[in-house]
Amino acid sequence: MTIKYFDRINRSSILCLIIIKAKDAISVKLEVKNLSFAYPKSAPTFSNVNFDLHSGESLVILGPNGAGKSTLLNCLVNLLTPVSGTVKINDAEIHRMNPKEVAQEMGYVQQQLLSVFSYSVRDYVVMGKAPYLGMFSQPRKEDYEKVDQLLEEFGLSQFANHSYADLSGGQRQRVAIIRTLIQTPSIILLDEPTAHLDVGNQYKTVEKIKELKKQGYAVIMTTHNPDHALILDDKTGILEASGRFTFGEAKDVINEKMLNELYQCDLSLKEVPELNHQICVYMGGKNND
Repeated sequence: MTIKYFDRINRSSILCLIIIKAKDAISVKLEVKNLSFAYPKSAPTFSNVNFDLHSGESLVILGPNGAGKSTLLNCLVNLLTPVSGTVKINDAEIHRMNPKEVAQEMGYVQQQLLSVFSYSVRDYVVMGKAPYLGMFSQPRKEDYEKVDQLLEEFGLSQFANHSYADLSGGQRQRVAIIRTLIQTPSIILLDEPTAHLDVGNQYKTVEKIKELKKQGYAVIMTTHNPDHALILDDKTGILEASGRFTFGEAKDVINEKMLNELYQCDLSLKEVPELNHQICVYMGGKNND
């Protein structure tokens, strides 16, 4: 199969988690300063977003529907142009990088998976190597061997020769993650990676993120579920509907007052000694009296 590199990052991939990988034992730093974005003739979606992330760290971004979590990720990968602020990878500004350089550094699994592909799962995944191939180059034998290895690790080897379009939403999400790992970028964005997964696979995905951190990745994922941030117990960003962004350690920024205001319902944090962390419990509807 011949793969042509397209001059834009593939927008039909899915999810939202950013993974920053240390290449050749070199520490990677993502630095976001004073980032603001607004659509034309609209109020700002978010303003003055600031954070930095290093290899081996995770950042979970929480926020209600429509707060702008996906928009923020689109700005990070240069698919949208912010009205102000900078995004840097190891001091290199993302807007000064060409599309191929961006694709080699950043892998983006977006939230909406499209089923337009007639490729087999195996061929769809190996297309993650496209940013490293010439116009008429083909993937190497070693690339396919890595694909097969990851399909096995994710429990999807039986679908290797199936059409990507025939997979369920949850299966497509896992395949999209594998394709992004094949891409070997420094940064991977996963937009709500657990959105179409059953409960078991949701928690398996969070555990996979833990493994990736141990391997030297830094992970940014967007989610609606506060439990994901509590389990990972690392950096957390809160994106409010007003556009305000709060960044810090999970234990410092996640509290009952914040959760109740963010999601407009009665949520409580309960300590579970067996888990060694808190969990978020729904206590009833929002009291507006």
